[in-house]
Amino acid sequence: METIPFMGASSFGWLYWVIQPHLAMHIPDGFLNLPVILVTWIIALALITLAIKRSQAEYQERAVPLMGVCAAFIFAAQMINFPIPGGTSGHLLGGTLAGALLGPWAGSLVMVAVFIVQAVLFQDGGLTVLGANIFNMGLIGTFAGYYLYRTIRFATGRDTLRGMTIGAAIAAWTSVVVASVVCALELAVSGTVPLMVGLTAMASWHVLIGIGEALITVVALSFIWRTRPDLFYDPPRQIKSPMSRPVSRY
Repeated sequence: METIPFMGASSFGWLYWVIQPHLAMHIPDGFLNLPVILVTWIIALALITLAIKRSQAEYQERAVPLMGVCAAFIFAAQMINFPIPGGTSGHLLGGTLAGALLGPWAGSLVMVAVFIVQAVLFQDGGLTVLGANIFNMGLIGTFAGYYLYRTIRFATGRDTLRGMTIGAAIAAWTSVVVASVVCALELAVSGTVPLMVGLTAMASWHVLIGIGEALITVVALSFIWRTRPDLFYDPPRQIKSPMSRPVSRY
């Protein structure tokens, strides 16, 4: 989602933000107040620290090659924008994709790395609000996306392409919409835009953007399922994956 210019703290700043065709989930600097910035940074750093410890305990060095490939793919895929009616555009976030392949912990670290590179090198989102952007798109997208995907897949067909596809599609779409709602709440609490205006603007467009997220996620995971199903964090039970957890944990 494209970034938008900051209009300052004027009373018309929120109106400018709403009427812009580029409704962004990458929050620019200046759009969140200090309390929201601090809270989101604390949550993001706490979850990142926990993710590092869990990833080291579960995988050690086994996940590193796949994490690198997954990060490169998501970063490249995010450079491809697809048009949305009304003049805006969307791109892959990738949280559900990363979670399905790496699990929620290693997957969240991949997303954190991608958003840091985007913010530092491409100015896609502000640096002071990087904690909020990581929390919204990386951590919520990965954790919520993975657990929803896993729940639906296991209920509709754990070892079938159909079950994986249904779970990935619903989870990818939902993760984008939920992240946009959280973003709107943060903007409202910061006094940048009225709550209902922000929720309507963000959620309505990201309902459409989430469809693109679901399609890209399903296409990518379906290809991997057909060619290397062992790469999934929860692979089909007849296939053993170095990334999977012991059966006793299910």
